[in-house]
Amino acid sequence: MSASAFLRALKAEGLTVVEVGDWRDHNRNHKGPWGPVHGVMIHHTVTKGSAATVDICRKGYSGLPGPLCHGVITKDGRVHLVGYGRANHAGLGDDDVLRAVIAEKKTFPPDNEANTDGNRHFYGFECENLGDGKDPWPAAQLEAIEKAAAAVCRHHGWNEQSVIGHLEWQPGKVDPRGFTMAAMRKRIRDRLK
Repeated sequence: MSASAFLRALKAEGLTVVEVGDWRDHNRNHKGPWGPVHGVMIHHTVTKGSAATVDICRKGYSGLPGPLCHGVITKDGRVHLVGYGRANHAGLGDDDVLRAVIAEKKTFPPDNEANTDGNRHFYGFECENLGDGKDPWPAAQLEAIEKAAAAVCRHHGWNEQSVIGHLEWQPGKVDPRGFTMAAMRKRIRDRLK
């Protein structure tokens, strides 16, 4: 999907989209290929404050240059596009999980290996949250996560099993914390109907 098609898909799903800088051309493609893309990965940011969160996800930080995702979903339910193409969000994860995502299996194997480049294969949405299990997830934000994932799935003809959390991909990751991916996938499934 082109950057323009990505933007159209998000807006068609009813999302409020904020285009940040040169997001269409801001990527890490010089570090390796982007694609084939097989799914959507959801993260939490461990940050507070929408402006600072968007800035960090666009620029990155020492040791991990941006963009750190394709879209940042802030607590108010807006999607801030910060990059398109390869982004530093998924890291190395489990090849068995990737195969399960491609096959849209109902359950995923344990993520007990870090042997596959996820930045190549997943769209990434970072969601503003401290990730401590206490920071609330407003209804508008959860709905935006559902809509953003559904928009990408709808474009590609994928079902909800093409959407995973970082914690299902990479050993030791806990994000997103504060809601379950099973519950989010149910919401996405219902929306895709």
